Amino acid sequence: MGEPTLIGLPYDASSSYLRGPAQGPAAIRAALRCDSTNAWSEGLRDLGRLADRGDLGLPATGEARDLIERGIRDLLDDGGVPIALGGDHSVTYPILRALGPRHPGLTILHLDAHADLYQDFEGDRYSHACPFARIMEEGLARRLVQVGIRTMTGHLRSQAERFGVEVIDMRAWAAGVRPELNGPLYVSIDMDAFDPAFAPGVSHIEPGGLTSREVITLLQSLPGPLVGADVVELNPGRDALGITAPLGAKLVKELADRMLAVNRDGEQAEACPGDPGKPSSPSIG
Repeated sequence: MGEPTLIGLPYDASSSYLRGPAQGPAAIRAALRCDSTNAWSEGLRDLGRLADRGDLGLPATGEARDLIERGIRDLLDDGGVPIALGGDHSVTYPILRALGPRHPGLTILHLDAHADLYQDFEGDRYSHACPFARIMEEGLARRLVQVGIRTMTGHLRSQAERFGVEVIDMRAWAAGVRPELNGPLYVSIDMDAFDPAFAPGVSHIEPGGLTSREVITLLQSLPGPLVGADVVELNPGRDALGITAPLGAKLVKELADRMLAVNRDGEQAEACPGDPGKPSSPSIG
């Protein structure tokens, strides 16, 4: 499988509350280059020459979806494995339109405070609150496993049941439930999956989330093949302490390291079950 390749998707016109995630790609790249850290992953892999396609030029209109789909398709055709930098979470839908059909049996691991399964939100079927409804409607993935959810509503619960989504909400996570995964796998990380103590630079602050170490450990244990990933919803304008972009950059490095480990180095990765004696079945919050 090809090389992990960054691609920036500076789009936030489908955000429902605040604009700002369009500046996310630049903030993550700046954190990756910052002299406060280095380019090595925790697995001792030098990622200083990580491939980067730059940012797509995206208008603040629905045309952006077609451009994203085309840009991801071109990256795949050139042999890359996309690590997309958002942008709001609506970008995941066109990414999966390009990538999903190439990987029958695809599983999506989705880390988020929100389920993003609305049938439509404020009259918009392509809102950042809706991408996974569109993805599952179109059969772009076989499984959707969500971790970190803590804003479930009655409608979202119904949608999760409709699509057979496996939801590990924060109550289940705290009780020890962990996802059981097998490839091919796509990872979508909304920065508000983290507790705001670790990632305050997001538009939708939601207390009670994941820690940075919990997510990093999860990424480091993922099985392969890893066919793509995105890191979305960083809002630099809300990142007053400047700590959220470095976390986004850390996630990029650990995702790239794991892609190289399971896709190229041939590691025989284990699935990610819960700890012995702890619950192992997901719950819908």
